[in-house]
Amino acid sequence: MNRNTFLKGLVASAALALTPLTASAQDGPILIGEINHYKRLAAFAGPYKQGIELALEQINAQGGVLGRPLEFIFRDDQGEPGEAIKIAEELMTREGTVMLTGSILSNVGLAISSFAGEKGYVYLAAEPLADSLVWSAGNKYTFRLRSSTHMQASMLAEAAAQSGAQTFATIAPNYAYGKDAVAAFKSSLLELMPEAEFVAEQWPGVFKIDAGAEVQALERAKPDAIYNVTFGPDLAKFVREGGDRGLFDGRQIFGLLSGEPEYLDPLGDEAPEGWTVTGYPWYDLKDGPAGAFVADYQARFEDYPRLGSMVGYMTVQSIAAAIGRAGSTETEAIRAAFEDLQVATPVGEITYRAADNQSTMGAYVGTTALRDGGGVVVDWAYKDGADYLPSPEEVKDLRPAD
Repeated sequence: MNRNTFLKGLVASAALALTPLTASAQDGPILIGEINHYKRLAAFAGPYKQGIELALEQINAQGGVLGRPLEFIFRDDQGEPGEAIKIAEELMTREGTVMLTGSILSNVGLAISSFAGEKGYVYLAAEPLADSLVWSAGNKYTFRLRSSTHMQASMLAEAAAQSGAQTFATIAPNYAYGKDAVAAFKSSLLELMPEAEFVAEQWPGVFKIDAGAEVQALERAKPDAIYNVTFGPDLAKFVREGGDRGLFDGRQIFGLLSGEPEYLDPLGDEAPEGWTVTGYPWYDLKDGPAGAFVADYQARFEDYPRLGSMVGYMTVQSIAAAIGRAGSTETEAIRAAFEDLQVATPVGEITYRAADNQSTMGAYVGTTALRDGGGVVVDWAYKDGADYLPSPEEVKDLRPAD
């Protein structure tokens, strides 16, 4: 596909009401409040922000949204829910933003979501993964872009059911994301494989893992397979300690997020081999929208994209599409426009389901391997998120009435 043609089509579909800049631009830019953990999780939030910047440059170069430039106001919440809520109020009441987006940590995303529902502010949760965000704690003003823990855990459970393993152990951070991720894996696996047995659970504090103790506890349980949900520095410690002690020898390992460049790359040649993971094989994406995004990102930043880079890019695409469809920057118009909104993205078209405000963005699932002294994901396939979501009828039992 010709890149110019792709970009024109992308912008056209991402903002259905885009028009050339005219006198309406006198109204000034459309402001979006972006709240994230830029200092606390700089290695992860940095690429995400660059993805946002690339999409903004492309959309604004094509005329903006509703004839106005789109602009993000970035604020750092230091990874603290209370600080995030304070910033959200300031952005909406003082800065003139028309909606909110952002967050990586699920506890922060849940706090912003609750606040948005109470105040009636539209919030697009870009990266928080906890299932409760759109189900048990969902509200009509909160939408989520990334595939949830349920979706990704179900993809891994599908692989686990075919692995031959009978007994399983789990390790996950002890907060909303980790708890939801383990619950989803158990539920999905037992549905596919009722005879599966879970013989151990470990719940380290997020970024406070005692890897030696955790590895010893898992080894004592003698599971056939391990489901790992640790990430960031906790994942690095777990991989190194587990490798040194032989925990992974002869065992199937299923890793949620473990194949994402943000978490796999820092391991270098210590990256595990043979794990079944969700990740982002950007190095293999050459064609179509996925390849065009990788090439554009590399040209703009002289760096390769991480998964967060693509999520940031898709965040802007989604917001532009919603405002374009709404034909307005009024809250209720934007909220209504997000329901069943279809957006052309690097992973193909996604839809924000009206049933639960969850997008159908999927995930890449493959196997870890070493290549040129670093970890990569091979034998991968992109799994459509729509195939791993409960039906709208089932959602009614999971989500409070709006």
